[in-house]
Amino acid sequence: MHYFNSNDLDSLSKVYRLNLINSITGYKSANLIGTQSLNGITNLAIFSSVIHLGSNPALIGFVLRPTTVPRHTYSNLKATGCFTLNTVTKDYIKDAHQTSAKYPEEISEFDVTNFSIEHKRKTNAPYVKESPIQIGCNYENEYHIKENNTILIIGSIKELYISQTLLMDDGWVQLDNENIVTINGLDGYAVPKLIDRFPYARPKS
Repeated sequence: MHYFNSNDLDSLSKVYRLNLINSITGYKSANLIGTQSLNGITNLAIFSSVIHLGSNPALIGFVLRPTTVPRHTYSNLKATGCFTLNTVTKDYIKDAHQTSAKYPEEISEFDVTNFSIEHKRKTNAPYVKESPIQIGCNYENEYHIKENNTILIIGSIKELYISQTLLMDDGWVQLDNENIVTINGLDGYAVPKLIDRFPYARPKS
């Protein structure tokens, strides 16, 4: 096996280290976060850091990189108090990845990709029409992570739209029914395939 100690990691080139550390923890969710400025300019950005925080109340979190440069997602959700999460399917991975480019604030990523804006009832933030799972969230809180100057954003789920082909009778969502992708590292996209489901695990008697 290849071996790296902390000194080895510090001596790696920036790109090699980014690829290595971002991919060793495994597959991550791929979500497009939609926001809108107070001036009505929409923004869309791919995130691989969205995490489940709890189901009652329904909370999610995601990590923002340091705000030492403009972060349009952050400024928009702080100004409006809302954002959307939208899954990515296999047919749209190129468009999803393109949203990671650094466009000026006045350019909407919807205008430079094949994604379509869709508005719903309870949020002013834009949804992605092509996404089979669309989640409307309110901004609740944020926590500064001092170790690397990032921000953990906490959002509460206020509305949820799920394609009929994904939602099972017990409330479980089978993501591979519509080729929903995950991210490996920073730029690798994959479609996981369900192997099995198991009942709630209890200690063996």
